[in-house]
Amino acid sequence: MYPETFEGFAIPSAERWNHPKRIEFKPKPFGDYDIDVKIVACGVCGSDVHTATGGWGNKNWPLVPGHEIIGHAVKVGPKVTTVKVGDRVGVGAQISACLDCNICKEDNETYCKQQMDTYGSIYPDGTLAHGGYSSHIRAHEHFTFPIPENLQTELAAPMLCAGLTAYSPLVRNGAGPGKKVGILGIGGIGHFGILFSKALGAETYAISRSARKKADALAMGADGFLETQVEGWNKDHEMTFDLILSTASSNDDFSLGPYLSLLKVHGKFIAVGLPEGEGWRLAPQNLLSNGCLVGSSHLGSRKETLAMLQLAADQDIKSWVETIPVGEEGCGRALQRVHENDVRYRFTLVDYDKQFS
Repeated sequence: MYPETFEGFAIPSAERWNHPKRIEFKPKPFGDYDIDVKIVACGVCGSDVHTATGGWGNKNWPLVPGHEIIGHAVKVGPKVTTVKVGDRVGVGAQISACLDCNICKEDNETYCKQQMDTYGSIYPDGTLAHGGYSSHIRAHEHFTFPIPENLQTELAAPMLCAGLTAYSPLVRNGAGPGKKVGILGIGGIGHFGILFSKALGAETYAISRSARKKADALAMGADGFLETQVEGWNKDHEMTFDLILSTASSNDDFSLGPYLSLLKVHGKFIAVGLPEGEGWRLAPQNLLSNGCLVGSSHLGSRKETLAMLQLAADQDIKSWVETIPVGEEGCGRALQRVHENDVRYRFTLVDYDKQFS
């Protein structure tokens, strides 16, 4: 029991990925800059499924997933200055970095060579890091974020991974007034791509294989919709986009060329989706006609996280979320449905007080 141990719902093995079991585990030693958070909600991310199934190669079992965490600070270290006991805070997909290298000092801590994921990482003392399908989490204050008062907990939770994964590359690659942005893949991250691209002032198009999500995309604020299964879908828009943010998590029947043809000269194709397997292939010839640039992005900085949350608060941005009670059955059901793409467009686990005293 807290504070010596935490409780959570863990994946016992890749073979039993959708049958989490309740466990008790010991957190890492409490440090001067640490904050203990009593969790009240946690988003369910596609990363949780890829990790639980072993698709991304996890070998550490049992493991508690979850890195879109919101709760209340119940203990703060003596050197913590940004949070006090009782504050509502969030913890995202990164739990640690050195915070001393040039990369960290330039607000790029997500690229630090010593960065650690919120769950599945091993702390220097050998402790396995567990995530937010649990009673508590212990996190460094740099990776613990005050939540603006007018953001609803269950709607804010998914912003801490999926939202930031969309927001950071949009901001870093110039999404804003006068820019035309395409969001490829209208899932959990993609729906945030539409919401934040519009909030930043860009003309925003949703790009998807079929028209099944067209009405949703337009309701989210998209200015247009491109259906890639229609012959010649890209012709009227070639060399008109400044930026395409690809959130696609599948590479089945995926040819990159038609998407790159949408970009202006030196336009950017930024991929944040992480398909399992070999991923898509890039032919140099696809880059020649417009000199486009292909890159990626990993999460975002503390500075960007705080700015994103404030933008969401200021513009009343609302995630499209379905809630599920946390528990063995609820966590398993959420993982199964995410695996089947049966979600519009994120799940948030709630009712933690009913499972953890």
